[in-house]
Amino acid sequence: MAKQYVLDMTKGNETSLLLRFTLPMLVGNIFQQFYNMVDSVIVGRFVGTNALGAVGSVGSITFMFFSLCLGLGSGIGILISQYFGAGQDDYVKRIIANAIYITLGTGALMSLCGAFFAEPILHLMNTPAENFADALTYMRIVCGFTIVVAAYNTVSAILRALGDAKTPLIFLGVASVLNIALDPLFIFGFHWGIKGAAWATVIGQIASGCLVIVYFVRFKKMGLTVEMLKPRGMYIKGILTLGMASCINQIAMAIVQIVLNNTLRYYGSLSVYGSDIPLACVGVIAKVNMVFMAICIGLAQGCQPIWGFNYGAGNYVRVRLTYKRSMQIALAVGGICFVCFQVFPRQIVSIFGNGSEEYFRFAERYFRIYMFMTFVNGIHPVCSQFFTAIGKATKGAVVSLTRQILFLLPLIIIFPIFIGIDGVMYAGPIADGTAAVVAIVLARSEIKKMS
Repeated sequence: MAKQYVLDMTKGNETSLLLRFTLPMLVGNIFQQFYNMVDSVIVGRFVGTNALGAVGSVGSITFMFFSLCLGLGSGIGILISQYFGAGQDDYVKRIIANAIYITLGTGALMSLCGAFFAEPILHLMNTPAENFADALTYMRIVCGFTIVVAAYNTVSAILRALGDAKTPLIFLGVASVLNIALDPLFIFGFHWGIKGAAWATVIGQIASGCLVIVYFVRFKKMGLTVEMLKPRGMYIKGILTLGMASCINQIAMAIVQIVLNNTLRYYGSLSVYGSDIPLACVGVIAKVNMVFMAICIGLAQGCQPIWGFNYGAGNYVRVRLTYKRSMQIALAVGGICFVCFQVFPRQIVSIFGNGSEEYFRFAERYFRIYMFMTFVNGIHPVCSQFFTAIGKATKGAVVSLTRQILFLLPLIIIFPIFIGIDGVMYAGPIADGTAAVVAIVLARSEIKKMS
């Protein structure tokens, strides 16, 4: 089974190989962030600021759930790529079979938590009273169908690891178009408000999940036997270990976002801006930043099957060259976004709706200070995914934890004690720069070992 892909992943030009695998991931991640932003734009402009605040309040939770799904798929894809590169096709089939159990179990657990424990979770997050009802409605609907997202990410990861990066993108495009089309129908036509935005998102996710599963079952002849379908602890452990290392950074981002919201709410109330303006601004800026991060994460995910396959095949030259090229792309993307964030912050924020002069003044300062190190922020996900793809899950987890947990989280808590709400802004670039240095040092050390 692996022979048909050996020429694709071990020979040829690195640039063309990267484009083949990373471009679909980049476009797919941008699609996802785009239709998430469409929800926010429509809700903010036509439903109301309270509804927009509700979407922002639930954003950290949905992001955490989706990060778990993404990490799960990543772990499955990495393990398949490594065995695939080593030519051990029977092991590949067993991993795919065991992935079914993990996906169904974790997806069902997350769906149940989203549907039945939404209220205590929102209370735990200190969701404002004026946003609570809308946030509860939105979370129960969107998080209640997380199992579909888990299924889509798992099957997509399997397809990419087997050399098919285009099909998941096509089905994700269908979901994006469907979501965007249903938003105005449900919100304006049916007058569902925030519930309409939630159902538009869910129906799009269900469509992409069902399409990719049907495609995989009907057209991929894997030759799975009953014996292969038995749960195996070694495969489940490998998937969870590699998957957790892949998604830990995104989970950490969600945790930091929760702490950040609470910090801004408290110190914002002590500033001239009040608590509402900082919360509204940080929600919008987080959405914009996620588009940038989606590109970097998509780049890293696209490189994953190349790194894993060639590492398993012992082709370390291809691993090193692909890593070098991916870093160059990440720095270029970061540089472009840095210029946009520094030069056009007001224009970017105004896309999401109007506000007072204080609102835009705070948004401009937050963009320019907090996002000052954007030009190096692409290094972090690339290095983290690189370690995980070659089986160094511990180093991948360390890189994932440095920016969010080791640096940013303490700084967000400590700096505002001395300089108020500005402390939150300056915590961002300091954490970004320090984490980038750590990631580069660790990655260079690993690259030298491959020489």
